[in-house]
Amino acid sequence: MNIAHYIDHTLLKPDATEAAIKTLCGEAIEYGFFSVCVSPTYVKTAAHELSRSKARVCTVIGFPHGANLWETKRREAELALRDGASELDMVINLGAAKSGDWSVLEREIKPIVELAFAAEGLVKVIIECALLTDDEKKRATEIVAASGAAFVKTSTGYASHGATIEDVRLLHKVAAGRCKVKAAGGIRDLATAKAMIAAGAERLGTSAGIAIVQGVSSEAAY
Repeated sequence: MNIAHYIDHTLLKPDATEAAIKTLCGEAIEYGFFSVCVSPTYVKTAAHELSRSKARVCTVIGFPHGANLWETKRREAELALRDGASELDMVINLGAAKSGDWSVLEREIKPIVELAFAAEGLVKVIIECALLTDDEKKRATEIVAASGAAFVKTSTGYASHGATIEDVRLLHKVAAGRCKVKAAGGIRDLATAKAMIAAGAERLGTSAGIAIVQGVSSEAAY
C-alpha cells in the first residue's frame, strides 16, 4: 500500500499564509501525496507550485457550512477550475438536508459535477456526517452517488467530530461502487489511516500526512 497516494495534504485554516501553502506544496512533492487541498484564494499559488509535479490541486466549495446559494457554489467552482483546481470538495446545503428538502441537494450538486467533468476534474461531496442521522447519511449518499460525483466525503473537519469508522462503512455500503468514499477530520496517525482504508475509504483528507507517512517508515523498520 502506497498510503501517501491516498492523502489529500490539507491546509484550510483561515489564517494560512501564502508561505505556508508553498511549504504544503513542497511537502506534497517530497512525500508523494495525491493532492493538496487549499482554500479557493490559494488555488493559483498551489497550481503554480505543483505545475511540474503529479500532485493535483484540490479546493473547497461552500466551505465549511454549505449554506451558500447553489448559484454561488457554481460560480466558486468555475473560478476554482479556471485557477487550476482539478478536484472540488463541495459542502452540501446542510440545512436543506436536515429539513428533508433533498431536491436542493440534487439541484446544487449536478451543475458542479458537470463543470468539473467538462474540465477533466472531479467532485467530492461533503455531507458532514456529524450533523446527520444515519437515515440522512444514507439519503445524502444516494443523491451523491446518483449525481455522478466521484466521492462522497464524511466531514469538513469543522463540526463536532470528523470521520468515524462506522460512517465510512455506512457510506461505502450505500454507495455500492457508484462513487468512492473520502474520510476526513481527525485522521492524525497511521493506525487511524489504515483503519479508514480498511473500512472502505479510498481517499483521506488530513493535515497530518507527514506523520502518517513517517509512521509507515517507522513500522517498516521493525
